[in-house]
Amino acid sequence: MRIQLTIEGHPVDAALNNSAATRDLAHRLPLTLHLEDFHQMERMADLPRRLDTSGAPDAAEPKAGDLAYYAPWGNLALFYRDGGSASTGLVIPGRIAASDTDRLATAGRITVEAVS
Repeated sequence: MRIQLTIEGHPVDAALNNSAATRDLAHRLPLTLHLEDFHQMERMADLPRRLDTSGAPDAAEPKAGDLAYYAPWGNLALFYRDGGSASTGLVIPGRIAASDTDRLATAGRITVEAVS
């Protein structure tokens, strides 16, 4: 599945995998989220309700460009730098193109939409 993020007015394509979290996220689109910086490696926003993470690995090691869901807090994260080590409760439902990660470092608002 493909989605499009609009980051500060710039469209960015993302590819999603086929997981329960991805399907749950897709049913909620479109979303407009206000992002905050976290540890100078990701931008994150709270979701209105938690995603289904059934069948997801226990931990994931985030890389720049990952669209992630952190189950313990219930938020969506967009990594603009590598996360370093595996994080328990982190699910990676998709990725944006690596060439677009620089836009994430200062993004304050995004819109996430399905692409047909």
